[in-house]
Amino acid sequence: MDEIQESEFLVAWHNGIIIGAIISIAISILIYLFYNLKVSMIADNKEKYEYINKSEIRWYKWMFYALGLGLGMPINLYGAGKEVGTWFFVLFFISIAGATLVGYVASLILDYYYPTKLSAKLRKLRYTPRINKKTGNKMRLLSEDEEDVHLQEGMQAEENVFSIDYDVWIDEKTSDILIEKYEGHLVALQCGNCGFYTMRVVKEEIVETHEDGQPKELVKNYQCSYCKNVRATQFHISQKQGDDYKHQKPAIKRNTRGIEMIKIEIHSTHDGKKFYEFESLEQAQKFIKEFDKDKVA
Repeated sequence: MDEIQESEFLVAWHNGIIIGAIISIAISILIYLFYNLKVSMIADNKEKYEYINKSEIRWYKWMFYALGLGLGMPINLYGAGKEVGTWFFVLFFISIAGATLVGYVASLILDYYYPTKLSAKLRKLRYTPRINKKTGNKMRLLSEDEEDVHLQEGMQAEENVFSIDYDVWIDEKTSDILIEKYEGHLVALQCGNCGFYTMRVVKEEIVETHEDGQPKELVKNYQCSYCKNVRATQFHISQKQGDDYKHQKPAIKRNTRGIEMIKIEIHSTHDGKKFYEFESLEQAQKFIKEFDKDKVA
């Protein structure tokens, strides 16, 4: 009687595994198709750029999680036709480990390798010639020197501190202007006074320490490089190395002299490594000339 019940259980279990694996793989495919359909329905290149930049890696992670689950489940089918025993629990554990491995490896690839591929896709979208919605004419992207006349002083200030990057497109037949806004190389906060992203750290003060002398509370003094507005914010400093720093996501500027990429790596005894990428030699030189470690937020 017990053997019959075990046999029925295994048959039901293996049938459920087959169905579950098919459903998981189908979900993985549907996630991929749904995401790409959603992207294809965005007509505006700037909107498509923003959506892909914020969403693509997250969507692909869910796709690989479902795929890993679908690939891990069939491992349980190895014991088909046997009685329930230790092998059943071993295979169950191996299937979970296999699914986790697929998801984990995919997550690492998407976090550390895929951004390079994604950057190339985003670059193509960013620099694809825009079409004037009023006239249908193709627009031309202005150079760094040409675009300044079309930017407000505050916008130019944002570019000067690398917090925001602006692309200016012009319809040369009608002189219509299109200005697109992108994240820049360095992090700057939005100023509450002028509204531009030009609020940078100018001074840091330790106001409280732990018993062992390590800093506990830090006050950062900010100043807007445009309107000169100031403010101060207090931060709690963790004693765990690495908890107080975040990797900054590099942005890419357009190529002006055929240079594929210039990568600057900065080493600090306090902040560790920071990377900045440029495609313009002039921008890289300007960054090095104006870079001040104490003012990097």
